[in-house]
Amino acid sequence: MLRAIVIDDISTMRANTIELLKKYCPTVVVIAEADDVKSGMETIRKFLPDLVFLDVEMPDGTGFNLLQQLKPISFKVIFVSGHQDFAIRAFRFSALDYLLKPINPTDLIEAVKKAEESVSREIMDMKLSSLFTNMERPKDLKKLILRTSDKVYSVNVQDIVHCEGEGNYTTFHFINAPKLVVSTNLKEYDQMLSTFGFFRTHQSHLINFLYFDHYSKDTNSIRLKNKAVIPLATRKKEEFLLLLNNL
Repeated sequence: MLRAIVIDDISTMRANTIELLKKYCPTVVVIAEADDVKSGMETIRKFLPDLVFLDVEMPDGTGFNLLQQLKPISFKVIFVSGHQDFAIRAFRFSALDYLLKPINPTDLIEAVKKAEESVSREIMDMKLSSLFTNMERPKDLKKLILRTSDKVYSVNVQDIVHCEGEGNYTTFHFINAPKLVVSTNLKEYDQMLSTFGFFRTHQSHLINFLYFDHYSKDTNSIRLKNKAVIPLATRKKEEFLLLLNNL
């Protein structure tokens, strides 16, 4: 069983979350609730929960303020937000679970399922450290959490040269580090990285323009500074050349 606390400044949202947990997540028992950052901190310190459902925006601060004052974190966190803003992008980069209001039962079940998995304090600290870094630089996210089959890594986005997708797997190639293979498809990372200088050249390839070297018309391919040669899909050629002219 997971002993949980629900922290949200709106009483109806707290009641709704608790009701959904009772109905769909029998392995979670809500032991307390709170309505702002101050009471949330006091409640966490008093009850020492396994899991916290944490609202992002509250009258006296944010859920991030709460976590930074409680470090090191000894519990798992599922963020709850009413806005699809830069915070959501930060959650995705940091591989942290979040729910959008109003909470969808299917999303809640999946988030709780992940929370039930054994996650060490070190990994949670790594994810939260990545989150705080990304929240401090909302327009220039720098850290990305990657989970391989046996480890979890925090990498600098600017160190990624290109990503190569194959089915449900993506291989990350770095400028000065061994490649990493994660069990997430390339589309997911295309959505995350497209606004940070990355471009999907092909169904199976995503490049970082930071490492662009030259384009070859003869082979319709792109050479990167790590000497990798990346194909350019015909349907992507016009968009790529337009971006290239604007560099």
